[in-house]
Amino acid sequence: MVTTTPGGLAGFRTVLAIPGVTPLVLLALVARIPASAAAITLTLHVVLTLDLGYAAAGAVGAASTIGMAVGAPLLGRVVDRRGLRPVLVLTSASAAVFWSVAHLLGYPALLVGALLAGALGMPVYSVIRQSLAALVPEEHRRPAFSLDSMSVEVSYIVGPALGSLLVIGLGSTAATWAVGAGWVASGIAFWVLDPRTRAGSATDDDGPPPSVRSWLDRRLLGALLATSAAVLVVFGTELSVIASVQEAGPVYAIALVNAVWCLSSIAGGFLYGTARRSYPVFALVALLGVATLPVALGGVWWSFALLLVPAGLMCAPALAATSEAVSRLAPEAARGVVTGLHGSAITLGAAAGTPLAGVLVDVASPAVAVVAVGTLGVATAGVAALLAGAHTTEPPHPGVAAAPTVRTCGWISPRRARSASRCPARRRAPRPGGCSGG
Repeated sequence: MVTTTPGGLAGFRTVLAIPGVTPLVLLALVARIPASAAAITLTLHVVLTLDLGYAAAGAVGAASTIGMAVGAPLLGRVVDRRGLRPVLVLTSASAAVFWSVAHLLGYPALLVGALLAGALGMPVYSVIRQSLAALVPEEHRRPAFSLDSMSVEVSYIVGPALGSLLVIGLGSTAATWAVGAGWVASGIAFWVLDPRTRAGSATDDDGPPPSVRSWLDRRLLGALLATSAAVLVVFGTELSVIASVQEAGPVYAIALVNAVWCLSSIAGGFLYGTARRSYPVFALVALLGVATLPVALGGVWWSFALLLVPAGLMCAPALAATSEAVSRLAPEAARGVVTGLHGSAITLGAAAGTPLAGVLVDVASPAVAVVAVGTLGVATAGVAALLAGAHTTEPPHPGVAAAPTVRTCGWISPRRARSASRCPARRRAPRPGGCSGG
């Protein structure tokens, strides 16, 4: 779907002027730091403190990933039915318990603890995106989710570096306590802010939730598949580049290359947010896969920094587009569940991309791994587009307001006019009254 919004910085200014958005964006920037530091902290704890190697550390990461994939939609359902604060109490308590004792656990107990902590982990990414979708009118969500993607990149510059420094400099005990304190502080901050998680136009708060079959159609499945494809490309490329740079460069090279990649993604998110029009999510994900392929040509370590710039420029736009597409397809009464499914799609993409690249690095080379994940990302984006295009004549999901309809790449957005069967090229409907403001 292609939509137009004010170009340049006007789009960002419009979004940040909406009551509740600016404090949410600032909180998101800080709250994601413990989330991005958690994985490297556990990894280095297993490798350096427990002395069990990277395979054992990967198993802990996988257990946490499985827990998050299962828990995110379930916690989203609780947000839909009970609001955000009960979830914050549960997940903050879970984080406090796990991170306060993680350094004392033996490896089997740590595996179980990581699984449970993942399932009961604070869904910080999902909550932020759900709140943005509730606060920001649909026509302004592209710059809003672009800001969100840029925030993620900043957190991934700061968080892993901070976690590594804490483990290496102060030890696992201090590092796990610090991460746990960060999680609890984030929960308290979200409790105080209490951002809106449903648009004001929703009128069925006390009614029964919509049936899953009413909103989990091929359009949403296609958007979720595209999300997993984008994340698979990013995480598979990350591991491949680490393997290449670790062999070819000095000890600081990985951090420098990662910083260039993240800064390129921030620049891409900024350009995407200031553009006057949106672009089809499937095309953006496919372009991310194509832009990743030249990374396979890297030689000396600094060449990877240069080759990652095109891929970085496409990273934030592709991820922002998936968030925008999923938010557009989510009915208000099930927005928490749908946003949780989006988080699960991100988690599963990471869980698939990292081991796939790792196997290919071991049996072939990092270059082969880059080509494989890039090609797979392009192919999966194509499959997702075909899957979503199969329901171009369906009516909108219950609870999703009608709005402009535009054909793009065979897929028709759910922002459609009431008479979807006639499928006009462009029809406007009144904007929902309660979708803006705080």
